[in-house]
Amino acid sequence: MLEHRKPEHLQDYFRKLSERKQKGIYFCRLNGYNEEIDNFIEQYYEKARQSGAVIEGRIPNPDEKNLAYYGEIMGSAYRLDRDFISQSLKKWLPRMGEYQRKAVAGAIYDTLDDMKRKGKNENIQKNAYIKFMCWLYYKFERVTEQLGQEEVPKILYEGDISNYELKLILVLAGAGCDVVLLQYKGDAAYRKLDPESEYSYAYQAASERPFPPEYCIKFMRDRKASRQNRERLYGPKSSYAGCVNAWATGKEYEDLTRAPAVRGNDKNCFYNCFYRLRGVEDKTIYANRLYRLWLDLKNAGRKTVIVEGEIKAPSTEEIAQIRRDNYDRFDRMIAALEVNLPNFSDFELQKLVKKAFVDTLAGEQEAAGGNLNKLNNRAVYLLCWLKRFQSDLFSGLKLPEVSCFIHLGGCKNGNEAMFLKFLAKLPVDVVILVPDLNDSCCLTDPMLLEKKYEQSHHMEHYPTEDTQVLMGTAAYHAERDLDQMMYQDSGIYRNQQYGRATSVTLRTMFEEIPILWDEEMKYRPNFSVVDSVVNIPVIYSKISGVKDGDVNAYWNFIRPLVTEDTILVKQAPYIAENAPNPMKSYAIQFYKNGRLQREKIKNHKDYPYAYLREEIQEYILDKLQLLIQQKLIQGIGENGMEYTVIATVLNLNKDILRLLQKFDFTKKNPKLLYINTTETMISLEDSIVCAFLNLVGFDVIFFVPTGYRNVEKYFNKIVMEEHQIGEYKYDLTVPDLKSSNNRRFWQINFFKRGN
Repeated sequence: MLEHRKPEHLQDYFRKLSERKQKGIYFCRLNGYNEEIDNFIEQYYEKARQSGAVIEGRIPNPDEKNLAYYGEIMGSAYRLDRDFISQSLKKWLPRMGEYQRKAVAGAIYDTLDDMKRKGKNENIQKNAYIKFMCWLYYKFERVTEQLGQEEVPKILYEGDISNYELKLILVLAGAGCDVVLLQYKGDAAYRKLDPESEYSYAYQAASERPFPPEYCIKFMRDRKASRQNRERLYGPKSSYAGCVNAWATGKEYEDLTRAPAVRGNDKNCFYNCFYRLRGVEDKTIYANRLYRLWLDLKNAGRKTVIVEGEIKAPSTEEIAQIRRDNYDRFDRMIAALEVNLPNFSDFELQKLVKKAFVDTLAGEQEAAGGNLNKLNNRAVYLLCWLKRFQSDLFSGLKLPEVSCFIHLGGCKNGNEAMFLKFLAKLPVDVVILVPDLNDSCCLTDPMLLEKKYEQSHHMEHYPTEDTQVLMGTAAYHAERDLDQMMYQDSGIYRNQQYGRATSVTLRTMFEEIPILWDEEMKYRPNFSVVDSVVNIPVIYSKISGVKDGDVNAYWNFIRPLVTEDTILVKQAPYIAENAPNPMKSYAIQFYKNGRLQREKIKNHKDYPYAYLREEIQEYILDKLQLLIQQKLIQGIGENGMEYTVIATVLNLNKDILRLLQKFDFTKKNPKLLYINTTETMISLEDSIVCAFLNLVGFDVIFFVPTGYRNVEKYFNKIVMEEHQIGEYKYDLTVPDLKSSNNRRFWQINFFKRGN
């Protein structure tokens, strides 16, 4: 009998019996998954298949024929006795050797004796004994014949094991088999049978996680077969291998311009980058950085391809050159399409291209949903683009030299993403530039290294001429360094330091409004700057009634709120419902699939905001998108209201635009005071403008002395805070509120009245 031992490492399973530190067998449960466990299972499966048993699903119980045959040969005798069991095995399994028979008999006896000690009667023991004998004869005779050898037989069982199955596995383990249980759902079911882990050991690995939902022995076997088929498609193996990003420092421009020959020491390795750079570090010198990169690559003699926007789809002529057919299997499709791969003078490069082609399309199988026609079409794109860029990237290239492919604008579709992942498997630096943070890039890949900068910059053309770039002087860069020291996390802010902001509506007491009204943003509660985005605390309130019914005090309260940065509306509506709006006829062109069509808007001949600062233009469009997404106005997404919203926001009056143009997010914000003394409802356009101004950072207050609900009609949800301050007054005439007034005197006077 061999003792159960605890392995130090999973690889101990593959040691011969005499090489194990402590002579014995291993019986482990695997309840979690990582790369080490995955590799082990694949190795162990092969060993169990060759010299043991693989159990996928339950071991079938002996059927009537099995039991009848056993009764015919062995009769119905049973005794809990080693010699009886040994003699029975000699008759039932005659090919078993003396050592093997003794080991199995001892293991069966120990298991049955354990059942007896736990209160199981003789009838239950006998049923278990007969079940063990049938299972050994019909399922495990090949295993028992290998007991006692240096190569320990292996048992691999997947799933939740049953009570009698576990007892049989204990018999085999006690006789000298290694055992692994694959428990995809964890250890709970097993621990009901063996609460103290008396019979086996739960192996735990570092960074262990649950098994993937699809994982099973069949999945692992199919994956291995697929990999072996793929390796057959590779043909001769290249003596070169790629090292993607592992050598890089993360300083993208230095990495890209570092000579490939000094990137690493392995002569049989090519070292390449696979980068995506989102946003820009400094938009004023970004074009200069790109120009210098291009110049450095050119001067170093590096072969370089630059693509602006989408990679142009293959032409009819390019597609016609690809030999293809309909295919019923992936391997046949690949083998047939490989004839279209270009011929390279460097045979090692040829082998690398072939392997990258196979690996890329194997990776695209899932994206194509297993549809070989779709995969075939993608393969045609890949082959056409490879032929198109073949000369510019690889002509005269000598390994381990590396060319460079720069894609400006990001991948807009799966074919582009596939092609760039293909290139990254070859001696090519692949760089994706997405300077405009509003642009998307659909490429995902575990090898991709992404860096993100906070500034956004629109650029359609890569600068390859010095007339396109801006150069920074030494003094300019010194000033930028000083900016970094003075204005980063210091509470001090330079003029117009930030280009993005988020409006945060404050909940205040009514008496706090005049105190907060004229304060700079940075002094208001809940102001913050997070990742270069300013959180602007704003007031958004409706004030109903007149305090103490004192109309003169009411107007004196409002008068100091009318600052030079305040839009004052004294009568509803501010924008009449039928007011002319030249953007209405174009709005439907500016919105598609839930997104603003920013370029269409900005390039339109009647776009009205082109004269504003670029940051403010982007800011307006950001908040317009947000206004639609949050459905703050009734009817958005239901009856085309989004087009009215777009037209209204793109037709703001000059006073509002001037306040937006000068708005510095860390200083005083612009205001809107809307006074409605009658029953008139504010218009739909007024509601849109007010909701928009709240989002961009205006303080917005509605003064409604009547207390009427003449403000809320078109809002989908009421974000503004309402203050009920006194009795309702009707038909008030709004006086001249822009006349000068002593603010301090007014505050004292106002608060005295509150006592």
